[in-house]
Amino acid sequence: METVRALLVDAFTAEPFAGNAAGVVPNADGLDDTQMQAIANELAVSETAFFHESDEADRRIRYFTPTTEVDLCGHATIASHAHLLENGVIDPGTHTLETNVGVLEIDVGEDATVWMTQDDPEIRRVDLDYERVADALGIDHAALEDVGADFPLAVASTGLPFLVVPVNFLEHVSAMDPDFGAIEAISEAVDATGIYAFSFDALEVDSTLHGRMFAPAAGVPEDPVTGTASGATGAYLREFEAFDGEFPDEMTFEQGHFVDRPGYVRVQVDEEVRVGGQAATALDGELRVPEPEDDDIIDAS
Repeated sequence: METVRALLVDAFTAEPFAGNAAGVVPNADGLDDTQMQAIANELAVSETAFFHESDEADRRIRYFTPTTEVDLCGHATIASHAHLLENGVIDPGTHTLETNVGVLEIDVGEDATVWMTQDDPEIRRVDLDYERVADALGIDHAALEDVGADFPLAVASTGLPFLVVPVNFLEHVSAMDPDFGAIEAISEAVDATGIYAFSFDALEVDSTLHGRMFAPAAGVPEDPVTGTASGATGAYLREFEAFDGEFPDEMTFEQGHFVDRPGYVRVQVDEEVRVGGQAATALDGELRVPEPEDDDIIDAS
């Protein structure tokens, strides 16, 4: 029975038990898809990152939720590279990462902030009834219609597509009582991973917006803090000219406060879209992984 090192690293926070927890398996070269999926299910966080050797970049990464593989994950990328820095595997600087959506650049700062360059933005408006979307989120449809004239419903992607849903006030964001079946149906209808709902009415004075993200179809009912959705929403804000005058050089998106996992994503939208943050290790241990022909039970130690 093989033993592999596995960690839980909290991204978009400088302290453990906040932000978004990601599983990290630093050496996954000997694992097959079934084993990686079983490990992700055992760790039971929204995504687990598995590092492999790569012929195209410094390293290859694959991401699994507890139920399926996804092509890209911002917070697991931030968390895993923070781990590599902490363990002396990498130094501050630029590193390349092979993903299912191509080779991306990861910049690691001297202050331990990890920046992830995302894929080229793609944004398309969608024809959805406000009442249907509001019912799925469990809020009054007026909370969406109030801002819909300036900020339409649209699917935005910088590697993963999300339905971006602007909401007028923070009180409606906090009061969301999602119908996950309805959210899954809407996500499937518009070919999105999930719904990212946000309001410019944020908790912190330095925050640009407050967001919540629901992706039940990917096995993530609510994600505490979402890097890929933040990058996509940053591109959405530029597309629909969210700010009077010059677009900001950097934005801060807050998320996770209503699930007791507060975190902050730094977002830059220029020629490229980048998301950044710090991370903190919460757990470092080993997993005993059965051979592929054995059952899927994994023992943690």
